[in-house]
Formats: sequence, C-alpha cells, structure tokens
Amino acid sequence: MDLVYIGKIVNTHGIKGELKIKSDFEKKELVFKVGNKIIIDKEEHTIRSYRYHKIFDMITIDEYDNINDVLCYVGKNVYVSRDSLKLKEKDYLLSDLIGLDVVFNDKVYGIVKDYSNDVNPLLLINYDKDYYIPINKKFIKEVDLTNKKLIVDNIEGLII
Repeated sequence: MDLVYIGKIVNTHGIKGELKIKSDFEKKELVFKVGNKIIIDKEEHTIRSYRYHKIFDMITIDEYDNINDVLCYVGKNVYVSRDSLKLKEKDYLLSDLIGLDVVFNDKVYGIVKDYSNDVNPLLLINYDKDYYIPINKKFIKEVDLTNKKLIVDNIEGLII
C-alpha cells in the first residue's frame, strides 16, 4: 500500500478523545471527511468527526470517546492510502515533485529537493545552491511525472 503523509498529531483536545493534527497537506478536502480511513502507527482508523480549529485539523476516530484512549497517538504521524485519494490522471501531490528535474528552455536547472505549503507555497530547488520557485502557473508550466521533469518559465531572476 502506497502511503501519503498528511500530518502529525500534536495533542488532544478536550476529554472526549479529539485529536489535534498539524497538517499542511494540499488536498485536505479529500482526506478529512467523516468515514474516511487514515493510518496511524500502521493501524487503520475511521474518521468519526472532523472540524477545523485555528490552524489545526481536529478529528475523532473509531469509537474512541475518551482522552485516555487516544493519548498514545500524540506525536504520531498520520498517513492515508494513495488509492483512497482518487486523484485524476493529471493530478499530483506536492510530494510527487520531489526528485524531478527542473527544466527551463531545454536546460536542467536543478532538482526539486523539498516543498513548503504555507501561505505562499514554494519548491526548494538545488542547483549549485538552493533557491525557491513559487508554486503557481506563472512559474510552473508543466509537470511531467512520466519523464521526471518539471518544466518552468520566468526563472532567470530567481536563480542568483
């Protein structure tokens, strides 16, 4: 099973077994739904309730309704099966871009090393040194996962 990292359980909330997840996953609307399956510590769990609170995704799982039942999950990573995301053929996740060659005018300008999905999503590119490319259509023209290429435009000023 191909697992996709969606966040980390940072704490509990209240006494009824609600888990507080810190997540910058870009397709939360596909994951955080009542009835969906998530994986914590190689165990599959069903989301029983979901809400967004401040910067956290708050869930309850399975039939746990007591804080003592879920304390063991604090600090654990949360995953979801890639198959359950039901991505369309041209869709991709930001994590799929890691390792792709960055190509501009048929010349390779580095490799995607990492990404940040904060307020202004960025790709970290390594080409002699590290630089960032904003994740938007002005800079990223095409993602070719088959040939492992990320075709970009307008990057002359970004590489210094």
